[in-house]
Amino acid sequence: MKQYEAVIKVMEENGGFATLGYLYEKALKVPGVKWKTKTPFASIRRIVQDNRFFFKIKPGLWALKTYKNKLPDEIISLTEEDKEIRKEGKFTHSYYQGMIVEIGNMNGFKTCVPPQDKNKKFLNKSLKELVTLEDIFKFTYEDIIQRVQSIDVFWFNERRFPSSIFEIEHTTDFKNALLKFLELQDFNVKMYIVSYKEREEEFLSKIELSAFKPIKEKTKFIDYERISQWHTKTYELMLTESKIIGAEL
Repeated sequence: MKQYEAVIKVMEENGGFATLGYLYEKALKVPGVKWKTKTPFASIRRIVQDNRFFFKIKPGLWALKTYKNKLPDEIISLTEEDKEIRKEGKFTHSYYQGMIVEIGNMNGFKTCVPPQDKNKKFLNKSLKELVTLEDIFKFTYEDIIQRVQSIDVFWFNERRFPSSIFEIEHTTDFKNALLKFLELQDFNVKMYIVSYKEREEEFLSKIELSAFKPIKEKTKFIDYERISQWHTKTYELMLTESKIIGAEL
């Protein structure tokens, strides 16, 4: 079996689509394929750009052309939402929630999403299948917990304190997200606003308001493309470390 055929096989078994990270994990394990290269991840990235067989849905997410009319509704909706950037990004929102949860899981954090989001889809799984916590830890006063529990993604450290928090703001005003972040100004927590690149200037104007001075240095803007890159690179690192440790053992 050729390398590109292994990638096609993995995608077919996954419903006709896959993230780069998923391909890294599965394609290299397909029996009968020789990856005679020191850079197999780069080979997979090159393979999926062959437009005879594959097409790009979103950064880091690819599908088979033969499955274009057979993809699940939520995957098709991801492509539709990209055509109209101001459209409410229901599937885009849960897609990036899922990516952020997976990044947190791979880095050893406990992860959580709001109760109302647990049944939302990340590709072919619900978010509740990805997170490691049913609810956020009760790390502070109950009134603060009530005000922050709707934050899109929490990463908790081993001491059960929040390490990083993420709000995905596809079209909505950044103000509500920043007000939630303000509730955690006394904690050593990294805060991220996630949106498309074109909204970064809008974020910068909001974070400069005096009301948000206590969290200005803690809060960063990260666009969808960089989330995708972070997700892919985390998979690369995890699989490389696993290979090295396995070889040493």
